[in-house]
Amino acid sequence: MEEKSQSLENKSKSKKTILSESELDDEPFTEEDLQAIEAAFEAATSFSLPKKRRSSPDDDSDGDDKTQQYHSKIARRRLPSSVLALQHPNAFSLSPCRQANIRMRYPVMKFGGQITYSRTAVQVEKAAMEVLKIIEAKEKEAGQTAVGFDIEWRPTFQRGVPPRKAAVMQICVDTSCCHVMHIVHSGIPQSLQLLLEDASILKVGLGIAGDSVKVFKDYNVSTKAVEDLKYLAKRKLGGGLQNWGLASLTEKLICKQLLKPNKIRLGNWEAKFLSKEQLEYAAIDAFTSWHLYEVLKSLPDAEKVTPDNQSEELQAVSL
Repeated sequence: MEEKSQSLENKSKSKKTILSESELDDEPFTEEDLQAIEAAFEAATSFSLPKKRRSSPDDDSDGDDKTQQYHSKIARRRLPSSVLALQHPNAFSLSPCRQANIRMRYPVMKFGGQITYSRTAVQVEKAAMEVLKIIEAKEKEAGQTAVGFDIEWRPTFQRGVPPRKAAVMQICVDTSCCHVMHIVHSGIPQSLQLLLEDASILKVGLGIAGDSVKVFKDYNVSTKAVEDLKYLAKRKLGGGLQNWGLASLTEKLICKQLLKPNKIRLGNWEAKFLSKEQLEYAAIDAFTSWHLYEVLKSLPDAEKVTPDNQSEELQAVSL
């Protein structure tokens, strides 16, 4: 009978070790529980629970009474589940961003305005005139206006094959509208040529000097007043030129990630009609260039502008 009684008592104790959160208020913690809780607090906070004061032989009884009162208070207090979770071996790290192998995931960069697609000479002429009107109105209010600029062309994957002509030109003036012009079909009509050759209109983009050279070689049109974001970022943020690409600047300055899927980036930009994905990709590139320029120009210079680095920039963008 005593063995059966003891067995039932042991089963009862084992059941008590698996408690729901609602039962924690009623069940006192064992000495092992208290030690685990203290260890959890010490690991999770900059302070630890007060340790038991080492008493002299004369006040052993008084010290034990105070310790029992202190432990009984803890036993009666319900602990938050966040603290209990710290005792789990697979608990989530409190500072994951400090780990070098974890990269912060930013929201994807998008363009929320209108994308205007033009592919014939008449359509591109009309689109360029609209851009010129917007720029003229902006210049009256704020002086020189910058536009985001980029081009796309169909890649070649064979050695010795010369690069294809620039097929698409993107121009973005602000957050409301980006123009995607299919110049491989339309050519560069008069209004678009005036826009590109106007030295009062600043064209901004990453690697824009190379794009300007390509437009000149492919269409015999000189793109004037260009500013490469790579050199502007070097001046404003410091570091080497190789540190700054369009995607890295997007993460650094506006905490967004710029997606560059190869399926679109290396796609057929000479297609009869551009797909919705191609239009969005092209518009986002031009919009991002404009947006980054507006952010960069508002920052103080990180490095002093000298005749040497100024001539370096001028040389890079000259034709």
